[in-house]
Amino acid sequence: MTRAPVPVEAGAPAPPFSLESDQGGTVSLDSLRGRPVVLYFYPKDDTSGCTTQACDFRDRWSDVQARGAVVLGVSPDGLRSHARFRKKYRLPFPLLADEDHRIADAYGVWGEKSLFGHRYEGILRTTFIIGPDGTVARVFRKVKPEGHAAEVLAALDAL
Repeated sequence: MTRAPVPVEAGAPAPPFSLESDQGGTVSLDSLRGRPVVLYFYPKDDTSGCTTQACDFRDRWSDVQARGAVVLGVSPDGLRSHARFRKKYRLPFPLLADEDHRIADAYGVWGEKSLFGHRYEGILRTTFIIGPDGTVARVFRKVKPEGHAAEVLAALDAL
């Protein structure tokens, strides 16, 4: 196993990123300056918890839009997987491919996990609220997928 992740904390500048989107093109943090960004890292497309989390954001989409926020889902899955997942569940926001987990590493959310006693490395489900100025305003670690959108909306209201 590799080193423990160094987590990005609230108040720190958000690490810059530029990732390919399943909607085509590249999304960079710099291009979103001036708007709040909800950057959520999830383990895998079309799995139970990840679907619950994504659909929660979808179902609260008008509330997200009313706050002027951008939602970006990031996982190590590829663009094809992301496109299928987004289409299947009619997700209104882009999914970004971080196949080499470079951005997950930068945010400190790639680390050791355990399932049925088996240890492996993967995404630690985490959401970052990045303020319009590019500073991390809030971090949610060990996210419980159900009802997470409501927590995020409350954090957006506090910006």
